[in-house]
Amino acid sequence: MSEVVTGDAVVVEVRVAQMPSRALAIIIDMAVQFTAMFGAYALLGAFAGVTDLAMFSAVMIVLLVLVMIGYPVIFESVTRGRSLGKLALGLRVVSDDGSPERFRQALFRGLAGVVEFWLLAGAPALIASLVSQRGKRLGDVFAGTIVISDRAPRDAGQVIMMPPPLASWAATLELSQLPDDVAQAARQYLLRWADLSPQVQHEMGVRIATQVASFVSPAAPAGTPPYAYLSAVLAERRRREQARFAQRAGNGGAPQGPYPQPGPYPQPGPPPAASHQPPGPYPQPGPPAPPPAAPAPEPPQATPGGFAPPQ
Repeated sequence: MSEVVTGDAVVVEVRVAQMPSRALAIIIDMAVQFTAMFGAYALLGAFAGVTDLAMFSAVMIVLLVLVMIGYPVIFESVTRGRSLGKLALGLRVVSDDGSPERFRQALFRGLAGVVEFWLLAGAPALIASLVSQRGKRLGDVFAGTIVISDRAPRDAGQVIMMPPPLASWAATLELSQLPDDVAQAARQYLLRWADLSPQVQHEMGVRIATQVASFVSPAAPAGTPPYAYLSAVLAERRRREQARFAQRAGNGGAPQGPYPQPGPYPQPGPPPAASHQPPGPYPQPGPPAPPPAAPAPEPPQATPGGFAPPQ
């Protein structure tokens, strides 16, 4: 896996294509190009007797340029980063920031490919891919692109759960403005939560939760920790997507109950500072919390400012 930073300063993980799959995709593309050149040469050979040699040579040169450069450039521009070989193996060319490949970048890659594969038998591409951390060949370096795998396995078994104290609040959320890349960044943060240090857990959670809160309303209850807020937003978003899918599939509406598996989002330890303890009963693993000295507090009101930086 590798991380790319989008134009909105959101860190998104992508799976960089491995060298064997890239090599097989290049072999498929070159086989297609060889077939096209052989067919064009055979077709032109039928008319060689009625045309002069200069005309035959000029047409052949034009066809060679179209096959060697036009094929990858046209295919990757029209299909947004996929040639026939990449399409067969589930690969795609994207910019370094994760955006779709542009025509200028496809042209740079096509021109560099003539030198790398046709003139030098792929040696520069192999060496550059071994040296580069992201497996970039020279064409990728010049064009500012990377090749990623679109068929990467998803973390289907890791389901983000709804914190029970936030279930009623989450049912009122307006999530239509939440971009997919921001939601993906929040999901990656929650899945990697246990691997982060306590300070990074809180600081990164505050930053991502503040970004998510700019697209989601109403505001979180006062004192809600970032991990609980993000868990509630993503769990509610997933529940609504499942409900829409069930309706489209004709299953008679949404599934029974708002959440199929209620339960708290698991946490490996307490938050880094006591001032960020959630107001509601967010269960924490480890030693049990001391019993409250007073009856249960009143439900917190939805007020902004629930993601203050650590003291």
